[in-house]
Amino acid sequence: MKLAAVDIGSNAIRLQITHVTHYENQVNFKKLEYVRFPLRLGKDVFHNNRISDINRRKFIKLMKAYKLLIDLYEVDDYMVCATSAMRESENGKDIAQEVKQDLGLKIQIIDGNKEADLINVALWNYIDHKPYLHVDVGGGSTELNIYQDRKKIASKSFKIGSVRALDHMDSPKVWKAMRSFIQENIDKKHRITCIGTGGNINKIFELSNPRKNKRYLDIVKIKEVQAYLEGFSYEERVNKLNLNPDRADVIVPASYIYLSAMEAANSTRMIVPDVGLKDGVMNILYDKNKSKSIV
Repeated sequence: MKLAAVDIGSNAIRLQITHVTHYENQVNFKKLEYVRFPLRLGKDVFHNNRISDINRRKFIKLMKAYKLLIDLYEVDDYMVCATSAMRESENGKDIAQEVKQDLGLKIQIIDGNKEADLINVALWNYIDHKPYLHVDVGGGSTELNIYQDRKKIASKSFKIGSVRALDHMDSPKVWKAMRSFIQENIDKKHRITCIGTGGNINKIFELSNPRKNKRYLDIVKIKEVQAYLEGFSYEERVNKLNLNPDRADVIVPASYIYLSAMEAANSTRMIVPDVGLKDGVMNILYDKNKSKSIV
């Protein structure tokens, strides 16, 4: 069985196609294709409340390309999810409707809670009975989820993201509200561990030179990587550190969001599992289709 997930974010748009098989009573997910295209819809929306005509045309071309790949791989089922940029855009629904009419590709514009729920599906292997704060930083929003005894006890989406912060479109009131939400909902009697998801924390993890089989960062190490990155200009991050241009400018603003959440929770450690929205979508699609024969 082949499944496809498209994540339409504020900073980039991703497609993943996965082959799911059964072997010796085990389910295996094998990535067949992964494409990340740096179309920054958030820059339009956070400044002008709408997606520009230029980016609308680029977006439709990209959806055509993704639809061709989905068809060529003969995908059995797919899900296309759009997050903060399209849900805040005054013409986001119209563009989604245009894509559906012209390409037959259905785009689901999801709210922050749905976005968090999809990501959470992919996190269960990392959550036990201890308290956890999950921090997912995107280009336009940050989703927070607090767990205790493997149950989600609080969840909220905030309009703080790497692109929004880069362009100074973030509000001090929202930062304060995010920290207050964390402090009001965690159990201060127990040390809480954070779980970080999103492309920026994955890159920070990579830059930290982690030990083999280690999937966590101490807060001191995150601050070290942050200071290291701030020591380079944007051009140097692209040319000396070999960061993608659309990563080089947002990674530092994103690091401040992760650190702010950790400090509000008085947490010193962040697990970085390298999963995201697309992984949760794959799990949802598999559960929906697992009754079908898998070859």
